[in-house]
Amino acid sequence: MPADADKRDQDLNERIETFIDDLKQGTIQGSFNVAYKTVSLMVRIISQTKWMNANGLKGRSEEGDPQESLHKLLTAEGQIDDFTHPVRDLKATVIEATTELKTELETSGDNIATQSLEHIHSNEVIMTAGKSKTVESFLKDAARKRKFQVIVVECAPFYHGQEFAVSLAKSGIETTVINDSAVFAIMSRVNKVIIGTHTVMANGGLKAINGSHAIALAAKHYSVPLVVCAAVFKLSPEFLCSEDQEAFNKFESPEHVMKFSEGKILSKVQIHNPIFDYVPPELVTMYIFNIGGTAPSYVYRLLSEFYHPDDHLL
Repeated sequence: MPADADKRDQDLNERIETFIDDLKQGTIQGSFNVAYKTVSLMVRIISQTKWMNANGLKGRSEEGDPQESLHKLLTAEGQIDDFTHPVRDLKATVIEATTELKTELETSGDNIATQSLEHIHSNEVIMTAGKSKTVESFLKDAARKRKFQVIVVECAPFYHGQEFAVSLAKSGIETTVINDSAVFAIMSRVNKVIIGTHTVMANGGLKAINGSHAIALAAKHYSVPLVVCAAVFKLSPEFLCSEDQEAFNKFESPEHVMKFSEGKILSKVQIHNPIFDYVPPELVTMYIFNIGGTAPSYVYRLLSEFYHPDDHLL
């Protein structure tokens, strides 16, 4: 038995280390995959480790407390000071609750899509940008009963918008692709802007695909509503710090912007190719979460429901 336990612990540690390496290297693509794999790993840790009470889930070490957030999530509901007190069927209850969280992640996209008919009406012109699976499901669900036109911003230099437009067109949605520089000129014809996002910040702002800020400014100028489709797991307790752009953003190779073959020019310039834009909350009209629609000013209330106050500093 001890040998089996050691082997089980070793396997679990290897899984944790592999997961951490994948996060650092960007192997796991998409916020949904990151969230789902995180919860799956949590279930494995809870079920395979030995613990008799809530305090046993902390796993304190000299380097810090990697399980602190998990611990607070599980014990925040009751104001209990002594977490060493044994609770009957606690492990089974915790596993059940975490499994329910996995199910919520899996159905979040469908729950957002079912709200589409409340926000998209016939003969509207919708603008979107890049490629978002959540927005794709949202538009396709509305297209079952409504006829509308979609304008997709291609989002150079990666041009994910072109791939997105092809997918919408195959579903019978009238789709037009425009380049990024045409956004302001086209915006006067648009009824509504619907985009996805990577993260919803604590103040109601967005960490969204590069180019989103320009689209949001154009929408504001023409008084066009900007609607953001996002699952609740994209809600973050963190704020954007202007002096901490490296932690907020991610930079790709500038090869898509300027080819390496142009060596003489490259040796004289420094090119930044950021992945994300920050969109301030005053440019966002509404969020459509899987739990319903809400205004940016109400995000603080959602934070208090989904995060313990001690976990606002991650």
